[in-house]
Formats: sequence, C-alpha cells, structure tokens
Amino acid sequence: LLPVSSSLLLLSAIYNPKEVTMPFVKVQKSKAYFSRYQVKFRRRREGRTDYRQRKRLCTQSKNKYQTPKYRLVVRFTNTQVICQIAYSLIDGDRILCQANSNELARYGCAVGLKNYAAAYCTGLLVARRLLQKVGLDEVYEGNTEVDGEVVSTEVGKKKYFVDEVDEDKRPFRALLDVGCRTTS
Repeated sequence: LLPVSSSLLLLSAIYNPKEVTMPFVKVQKSKAYFSRYQVKFRRRREGRTDYRQRKRLCTQSKNKYQTPKYRLVVRFTNTQVICQIAYSLIDGDRILCQANSNELARYGCAVGLKNYAAAYCTGLLVARRLLQKVGLDEVYEGNTEVDGEVVSTEVGKKKYFVDEVDEDKRPFRALLDVGCRTTS
C-alpha cells in the first residue's frame, strides 16, 4: 500500500496530468549548451568524409613547393568499383584519370563487378591509363609473363616494385584512399 499523499498524487496524475510536476529533475542540456553547440561538417554528418584521414592524405610537405600529392581513390558502390587518380587544390580536387568496373566487360569480365578481382583489374586499368597520360607507359610496361614473383628495386632510400628504375623518370607514386571503408 502507498502512503496517502503519494496515492493522491498518483490519482491526480491519472485524471489531470498537467497539474503534476516532477520535483528535483536536473536539466541535462541547458540553453547554454545549445548556444555553444557547433554542428559538424555536412559530409562528416553523412558519414562520407573522414577529415582527419583526408588531411593526412592531401597535405604535402612544405619543402616540396606546390608539388601535388596524388591519391588512388577507390570507392565501392552497390554494383561497381570506381578508381580515380586525384590530387587536391585549394578550390577542390582534380581528377587525372578514372576507371570503373563496368568497363571490364570490354575485356571479357561481364559479371562480378564488385568483388576483389574486379577491384584489382579496375586498379590495373586506371594505372595503365595514368601511365599513358603521363608518358611512362613505354618505360614501365609491367609484367609480360605471369609467374607470381614479386620484383622490387631499391633506389636511394625508396623501394619500387618494378624491374628497373629509369634515372630520368621515376615511377608514379600514389597513396591509397578507400574513404570510410575498412581495408581488411
């Protein structure tokens, strides 16, 4: 049984809920909290851009003097894989070349355009287009026979995964950018 005062309070709350107020309830988020609250960037709220990762991928060292830092941007949609070679400027990103897995139908792969093999082939396609655009396709022609052997060459302190490095034109270097997707 409830005490008389609490039972009257309960009955009055049932019949007239506007009269009952709860004593000693602390307001968690006051007007001062909301006046200082700052919303996050739109692409962060949508879960599309990790700005900490983007800053580290795009920011170039100061001693490189306006040399662009290239990224291999890979995005997985519901039906395809999109690969792009991009670099950032102050007014937005620039795309050097791009390929998507729908183009693999020209080379004999018409289905399974989102799996691991399709992502690998799309990356090869965009790499060959980039080398052709930059003028390195004659110098670095890739593997002609497939034997599973990993070839690498060290020049200075850097390690390149090609047969030999031309002294005039070094291999093109890009950082992998997969966005908010996990890489494992």
